[in-house]
Amino acid sequence: MRTVNVGVIGVGAMGENHVRVYHKIEEANLIGVSDVSERALKKIEKKYGAKGYTDYCELLQNPDIEVVSVCVPTTFHHAVVMEAIKHKKHILVEKPIAFTLTEAEEMIEAAKEAGVILATGHVERFNPAVQKAKELIDDGVIGDIVSAFAKRVGPLPPRIKDVGVSIDLAIHDLDIMNYLFEEDITQVYGTMNSSFDDSEFEDHAEIMVSFDNESTGIIEVNWLTPYKRRELELTGTAGIISVDYIQQSIEVFGKFAQDIEIKHEEPLKGELKSFLKSVVEEKEPVITGEDGLKALKMVIAANKSSKEHRPISLNELE
Repeated sequence: MRTVNVGVIGVGAMGENHVRVYHKIEEANLIGVSDVSERALKKIEKKYGAKGYTDYCELLQNPDIEVVSVCVPTTFHHAVVMEAIKHKKHILVEKPIAFTLTEAEEMIEAAKEAGVILATGHVERFNPAVQKAKELIDDGVIGDIVSAFAKRVGPLPPRIKDVGVSIDLAIHDLDIMNYLFEEDITQVYGTMNSSFDDSEFEDHAEIMVSFDNESTGIIEVNWLTPYKRRELELTGTAGIISVDYIQQSIEVFGKFAQDIEIKHEEPLKGELKSFLKSVVEEKEPVITGEDGLKALKMVIAANKSSKEHRPISLNELE
């Protein structure tokens, strides 16, 4: 596979991770990075040797750059992605794909019209434990999935200032459940709130989703727990799969209980390599803009449900 020339827009915590991984994988040639912080740019330039731009439009004007990772705050995703599309760059935008459904739909349509790839960065899909769980489910190890319970909790990350915990954390598990169940989510019920009166966004949430086949998923997220936990338990008609995202480990209980060996790998590395492969081969990415839109729609339905104190059908958001 040929090497792809890459740029990264936004080099905060997640953006710097993109820079780090692009720098070390042979599929990428990191050319430029952009951020409003000159201090952050100098740090990246010194460490990775990529040219820094305080204006992302200047980075996009560089004809050598073929693809960009967009890692700016969510409220700026639409503006940056639309500008990248104008410059015919292929794009991986970090989750959530956008701040609103309208923005996401505009981005998807513009990318199609321009003939560029738009991928969404739902990195947990590339977690080796999730991929193994998917393999076990497809092999019928636990029978048909009946329910799923996800717990994604930890302290408040200082970098998050423009969204609540549901769109930052719960969106991961909503996407994973949709992927593992291979069923559309039809209805969402959410309860969420903030522990602080002066906070604009929720810091804890519980979300229940119903699938086409009448199975259910429950998600607990918060920024209140002093320790970090990322877990998923899948109950089937013939057993249970327990996933630890952080440890990249799986336990299987039931008739077909077995020791599960997993080759550990950084999920972001798998995600970026997969994205670059789709660019080189001119194929649809593993996680498309439409996938990002679907995940965003589920989170918005959960927020609407919490405000209106009733279950929300995804058809209401069409």
